[in-house]
Amino acid sequence: MPHCWPRWQAQLGLDHPARIAHGRGMLPIRDHNPSTGTPYVTLTLIGLNIVIFLIGLAYFQSDQALARLYGTYAMTPLQLSYGENFGTLVTSIFLHSGILHLAGNMLFLWIFGDNLEDEMGHVPFLIFYLACGIGASFAQFATDPLSPTPVVGASGAIAGVMGAYLLLFPKAKVDIFIFFVVFFRILPIPAWLMLGIWFALQLFNGFNIDTTRGGVAYWAHTGGFVIGLITTLPLWLKLGGPAFWQRTAGHPPHPEATYGRSNIPIVRR
Repeated sequence: MPHCWPRWQAQLGLDHPARIAHGRGMLPIRDHNPSTGTPYVTLTLIGLNIVIFLIGLAYFQSDQALARLYGTYAMTPLQLSYGENFGTLVTSIFLHSGILHLAGNMLFLWIFGDNLEDEMGHVPFLIFYLACGIGASFAQFATDPLSPTPVVGASGAIAGVMGAYLLLFPKAKVDIFIFFVVFFRILPIPAWLMLGIWFALQLFNGFNIDTTRGGVAYWAHTGGFVIGLITTLPLWLKLGGPAFWQRTAGHPPHPEATYGRSNIPIVRR
């Protein structure tokens, strides 16, 4: 617990809910070029997030315990402004506010993380992921450095993965689940369209939605996405830049999966 916790203890109760790095306007369910190797880091990150969430459910059930958890491990801009708790720039990436928050983040990480890990390598991908998460937290901090609202969630780091994916594999096919009342459909669209719409929504919501009482950390998403794209530029240029796109047709360099009636990809991850 930071020693200045009493200064904003009341503000971190349930009347001032945590801001979550989450919230998306569409639901991708799979990509068409799953990696042929084993994405050890992606799988480890998913497992670690799930384990930490389950530990939180078991040991932080009361409102007071949850407030202490957020006060210690969530990224709170006001704490950083006081020069305290900088470690939360990392720990907050592994906290989630609920099962849907966790499930959505892990789905996005699984879809976009494996191909990126294949291209970057295991250790560089891990460093990249953490750097995007820290950068995303700083982006949220910069928009409201005196906010007492704790920020939790892996979405900032995953947004960085999505930004890198857009740069490296803009024409990869991603299946999107569309649901409207009784109508539902799975629609394959190119990654540049899905990710471009997603990024535009983050910008629009960041400028137009008031999240001062908690909600979605749109600027963490935006910052993470931009950081991921920019930091992947050297790799893209090393691979050949536009020539890499021509060589791969803008897709991950793996065989495209064939989806039959079972909806199970023939190509194994």
